Amino acid sequence: GGEDAINTTIINFNNEKMQITWATREFFPNKNVSFFYIFGEGKKKVWKPCTTYLLDQDYNSGCLFKTEGPTLTISIRNSNGSDELFFKTLKADFYIKPNPPENVTFFWKEDTVTVSCNKPERNAWCLRFELQYKSKFDKEWQSRTSKCCSIGEQGFDPRKCYSFRVRLRRLVPHCNVVKYSSDWAAETFWMNGTLLDSCDDDITPQSKTVIILSCSLAVLLMMFILLILLCKWQRVQMSVLPAIPDPKYPFADLFNNHNGNLQEWLDKNDHVVLQTKLEYEEPESIIEAESQQEDGKNTGKQEPLEKIFTFSGADENNDGKAAETACLIPAPNTTTPFAGFHTIMNDDMYVML
Repeated sequence: GGEDAINTTIINFNNEKMQITWATREFFPNKNVSFFYIFGEGKKKVWKPCTTYLLDQDYNSGCLFKTEGPTLTISIRNSNGSDELFFKTLKADFYIKPNPPENVTFFWKEDTVTVSCNKPERNAWCLRFELQYKSKFDKEWQSRTSKCCSIGEQGFDPRKCYSFRVRLRRLVPHCNVVKYSSDWAAETFWMNGTLLDSCDDDITPQSKTVIILSCSLAVLLMMFILLILLCKWQRVQMSVLPAIPDPKYPFADLFNNHNGNLQEWLDKNDHVVLQTKLEYEEPESIIEAESQQEDGKNTGKQEPLEKIFTFSGADENNDGKAAETACLIPAPNTTTPFAGFHTIMNDDMYVML
């Protein structure tokens, strides 16, 4: 055995506890070792055995004990302590890992924030105060370092939420031989000088109201659009597939009183059929008739009116000949039957047959 024969990791936790670890699977495979230590110098010092071992797969891989002075000598031996496998003398003060900052405070003034913490009682000059921050829009931390134990930074946007964390670092090589830093203090969230539980809480009540109103307007707009589309669809559907009227309602008399007998219904409702026919006469025909009447009045001459009759001068076997038409003046109040309809004629009317 001898000094630096094996690699060890030495940590002095804030000058309160020592932790010494070694790679047991690499240097002492499948066997246990024992650990002894002495604080101070002199041959009269008594070795102290380790009382709290750290284990790696049930084998001793380190020891945790109280810090009792600046100078430390360690010894690793076989399981019964008779053979020494490794020893080393070191300065315990050069392996200090500080505790996280205590009582961290934030002071905000406009876009500037000042962060501070309690100053350690011993060797504060060996420490550096590190601040890291980022907004919820940043992917990486922004880092600033200052002397223990206060730091100021400016340029913060009051509209953004920021995450902050701080820690202490030991100076190398003036105070430490290893770059040890404390663990990060609890992360805090701030927005324009207001402490929040998280950056997800930076939505103000006004913003929530705006969001609710926007969602409501969007829902109303969607309903209005759907209503318009529904009306358009009904119009398209009516134009493509028009509804077929049920004859039962306009001709209820035909079905209720005459059991669907069309001829019987026509005989008893001649005046109704004639009135219906006249109501649905095309406007062009009415205009044409009125125009002819006006022309007759203006000229003062009575145009000869003739009845138009159609005679079939051909035999029943000869279907190719057309019928001739004749125009005759109708007698007043003449009743002319046609296809079951009885039309009353006067001298101002003519009928094409």
